[in-house]
Amino acid sequence: MIGIDEFIKECEKEIMPIYEKIDDISLKNQEKVLKIFNENRISARHFASTNGYGYDDIGRDTLNKVFADIFHTESAIVSPNITCGSHALALALLGLLNKKGMSMLSITGKPYDTLDDVIFGTKEDDYSSFKAIGVEYNQIDLKDGYFDEEKIFEFLEKNVPTLIFLQRSRGYAWRNALCINDIKYIIEKIRKINTKSIIMVDNCYGEFTDIYEPTEVGADITAGSLIKNLGGGLAPTGGYICGKEDLIKKISYRYTSPSLGLEVGSYAGSYQPFYQGLFMAAHTVAQAMKGSALMSCAMRKLGYKVLPIKDQVPRDIVTSIELNDKDLLIKLCQIIQEASPIDSFVVPEPWDMPGYNDPIIMSAGTFVQGATLEFSSDAPIRAPYILYVQGGLTLEHVKYGLKKCLELL
Repeated sequence: MIGIDEFIKECEKEIMPIYEKIDDISLKNQEKVLKIFNENRISARHFASTNGYGYDDIGRDTLNKVFADIFHTESAIVSPNITCGSHALALALLGLLNKKGMSMLSITGKPYDTLDDVIFGTKEDDYSSFKAIGVEYNQIDLKDGYFDEEKIFEFLEKNVPTLIFLQRSRGYAWRNALCINDIKYIIEKIRKINTKSIIMVDNCYGEFTDIYEPTEVGADITAGSLIKNLGGGLAPTGGYICGKEDLIKKISYRYTSPSLGLEVGSYAGSYQPFYQGLFMAAHTVAQAMKGSALMSCAMRKLGYKVLPIKDQVPRDIVTSIELNDKDLLIKLCQIIQEASPIDSFVVPEPWDMPGYNDPIIMSAGTFVQGATLEFSSDAPIRAPYILYVQGGLTLEHVKYGLKKCLELL
């Protein structure tokens, strides 16, 4: 039997072609960011804090412009006042679908658990969900992990939904993240029969895993979190929404209020972590992708069912491992916590986390609380007991955590 270090080296030798492809993606995205920073003449004055109303906040306004340029869109909202990815998605959806008779069609199955109450309403008194407003919701599940084109186009022949929704990452489903070519393909086919519906992509976990973003291949709007990929491990909070100007304007009226839109919104902290985090993002996302490829290879060699599949460049920063063992899932999650730089002494346990339908266990010994670009894991406590391992600011950290997992296994 070979030692753990030798086993990891064997895995890395096997996936070296994947590492090289990830490096190519990282280089192109780094060049993209630098070019946009240069064109927007970013300087120290953009880092300055503001207070009060935040009129003429050059740091905020330029950050919006930089993100719009990254995504090749007309406009963007980028703000520390957007609390998380779920908030960004809900803000966009409720900003665009706010009248009785409007409708949403999800073509990637049920969206992530934290959007359930946005769509279906809460168990308590509810006044702001789709259900309460009168917005119709329909979904078409994926078929073998891919779009069910027959059902999608059968539905679209008879209906024109206000918004068509795609979730790029897997959420808590057993499927691969969508690749950009998949998104491009389905949008092009939809546009041949439907030019009116807004097409929106939940981009969480997927940014900079490809050289293109969803809005560069036909999506009208996309949204995500800054404590995931594009924060580069430095952004302390925040989220973004990028898209067509008229859509961003509507969303901005929900973000602040009608007439104010993006004209107000101060930030007493420095904007430097948001700019610097975006600068670092191409590299840190590449580190997380390499960690995902390594984790996937190692667990597959041990006989576990994993995603991403063999020889596939990761499409997001998540590795899914089907364990079929509740106790093992909990223990591995705890070991990843032990391997963390922060709160390594904490022992995670499943709990009824707000926004989720099952008890959830999370290991996140992170510098930014809950930042899933940092090496972390989580899982719903339900069969077949799939552990979702995320992120890794450095490949070395992922290796360290993997070694501790292998010691158990």
